[in-house]
Amino acid sequence: MQSPEDLKNALLRAVDRVGQGTSDFDLNPEVVLPKGRVLKQAGVLMAVTHDAQVILTKRSAHLKNHPGQIAFPGGRMDDTDTDLVQTALREAQEEIGLDPTCVDVLGPLPSHETVTSYTATPIVALIPSGLTFTPEPGEVAEVFTVPLSHVTTIANFAVQGRRWRGQRRQYYTVPYGPHYIWGATARMLRSLAEVWDD
Repeated sequence: MQSPEDLKNALLRAVDRVGQGTSDFDLNPEVVLPKGRVLKQAGVLMAVTHDAQVILTKRSAHLKNHPGQIAFPGGRMDDTDTDLVQTALREAQEEIGLDPTCVDVLGPLPSHETVTSYTATPIVALIPSGLTFTPEPGEVAEVFTVPLSHVTTIANFAVQGRRWRGQRRQYYTVPYGPHYIWGATARMLRSLAEVWDD
């Protein structure tokens, strides 16, 4: 297993390598997006523990957007946030009780446009291993971890599809155990996997 310092350096190299932004429509070039659409800014925390586990959440089943889906802690940028790093840290504290003072922010990955008209920017960070998380029950049903090695292995990703607004929509998946990781979360993880060299 890598030392925390080696892991940090590998993550920093990946952050430096990642190229252009991604979209929920990457695999669906035939989709015509409405002109003049306004995208809301969001920040999500791609937190990796010192023992190389990625923190993910299962969203509450009653949420309006993406109910029951797997997601990074994060959400919409508030007017009081100075930047998207603060957004991601604030949301992670609200959603899973992560103390922002123990987060080592390494940098952003390119933003990802979602079908719900958000531009989500993943903020890559290192956190200590063994932390206890407290899910906010109104938003988060579960907090769990996935090995970084699983989500940085391209062979673990697949393309699947379903009907969405009358059209066939394709998307990336990277399942792990009982967790079906797909859509925006899987696409952002794949961006990391595409440049990972550990």
